[in-house]
Amino acid sequence: MAQKKMILDLDTGIDDALALAYAIADPAVDLIGIISSYGNCLVETSGENSLKLLELLGQTDVPVFLGEGHSSTTDSFEVMEISQLIHGKNGIGEVELPVAKRPIESQSGVDFLIEAAHKYNDDLILIPTGPMTNLDAAIAKDPEVANLIGNITFMGGALTVPGNVTPFTEANIHQDPEAADRVFRSPAQMTMVGLDVTLRTLLTKKETQQWRDLGTEAGRVFADIVDFYIDAYYNLDIDKNGCALHDPLAVGVSINPSFVNTIDLNMQVTYDDVDYGRTIGDKDRLNDPTTNMKAAVGVDADAYLVYFMELLNGLFAK
Repeated sequence: MAQKKMILDLDTGIDDALALAYAIADPAVDLIGIISSYGNCLVETSGENSLKLLELLGQTDVPVFLGEGHSSTTDSFEVMEISQLIHGKNGIGEVELPVAKRPIESQSGVDFLIEAAHKYNDDLILIPTGPMTNLDAAIAKDPEVANLIGNITFMGGALTVPGNVTPFTEANIHQDPEAADRVFRSPAQMTMVGLDVTLRTLLTKKETQQWRDLGTEAGRVFADIVDFYIDAYYNLDIDKNGCALHDPLAVGVSINPSFVNTIDLNMQVTYDDVDYGRTIGDKDRLNDPTTNMKAAVGVDADAYLVYFMELLNGLFAK
């Protein structure tokens, strides 16, 4: 029986799909729900992608909820062209999956998160892999949420390496830096799994061929989806050696923190015209006796990849 309950907050593109598979496959956690976000695709598309992938993997008991559809400071959202080139216009590498047999839940993702935080407290793990908008909205509606959730491990930010949107800014934080700044300054205890470590975890077609060789529909579909991602990394000159395991690394670290080395500090997100969306130490809290952020700056990429493949090979073989 899994001891920890997990909620994924996904803008379900390709690496989010891998994070979903990882969460299902790891016996240490019980995936109790997915909240949809915007970023790699529209929030509605994200929700539908999650439902389709859950159905493919035989996990039709995991509910999917719609989160916020745009940032806390805008009234709408449009997917960036670069996101469509990396993830495909449908978010999952232009791979077509059957329409899910079940609908998205009627309860809002924000209300689901608040309810789960009160129900599970320290036993709840939250993994935001897109913007911080949903978590920020939950804390605004019920400030106690920041103190209740036992483990918030998010994919986002860049502390020691350049960003992937601007020289300072990573894409997830860039979507809603004001929300991220509020969350960073809240009492919530967090681990930042940013570009500092995710860019060091690469998947190649050698690994996706292992999934094809399983001879299963899940293995084939995920290989097709991720090969699109690997090709996009190559063609866009992001990395010629493979694709980064951004979001699934955050899931892995939430369960096994020993995959990464971290530094403790209090952080902020800037949103001025110069450093829009920069994740950096907060000088006003530099000497505070306590910190609320662990920022990952090193990763045992080899150990992580071995465990990642062990989990997903096992899942896709079923």
